[in-house]
Amino acid sequence: MIISGSVVKYGDNIDTDVIVPGKYLGITDYEELGRHALEGIDPEFPNKIKRAGILVVGENFGCGSSREEAPVALKHAGVKCIIAKSFARIFYRNAINVGLPIVICPEASEKLNNGDTVTVNLAEGTIINTSKNEVYRTKALPEFILEILKDGGLVAYLRGRLT
Repeated sequence: MIISGSVVKYGDNIDTDVIVPGKYLGITDYEELGRHALEGIDPEFPNKIKRAGILVVGENFGCGSSREEAPVALKHAGVKCIIAKSFARIFYRNAINVGLPIVICPEASEKLNNGDTVTVNLAEGTIINTSKNEVYRTKALPEFILEILKDGGLVAYLRGRLT
């Protein structure tokens, strides 16, 4: 699975309450939910990420409550992939479950900047920064996770296996 786009970058310790504020948790229209993603940090985030696609963050992304709406909001805001130094464990699993590709790569998290153009190869574990002609290496995602992501999330993956 290969994902390309340009970078929108933020810092460390962004919690799920910031990713999608609690006042929006009753929204069941995922496109509407996506319009509120990260609005406390950057009200223009949904517009920026729709043009860019790759969210790069620092340490401990998705800490806080275990709300599944956080990765759902990011996915529907237009995030194609998240690259981080580290993720909160529950956020990591929730992102995979909703079909949002995520990659742990401290080097890429540090070196990538807003506007850099990147190509992420999840099966090989490479991130190519074509703006700077640099390659960052990370662990390739296991085949079963790639299959979940390709199917659009865990529910779609299981439906496909049961039919």
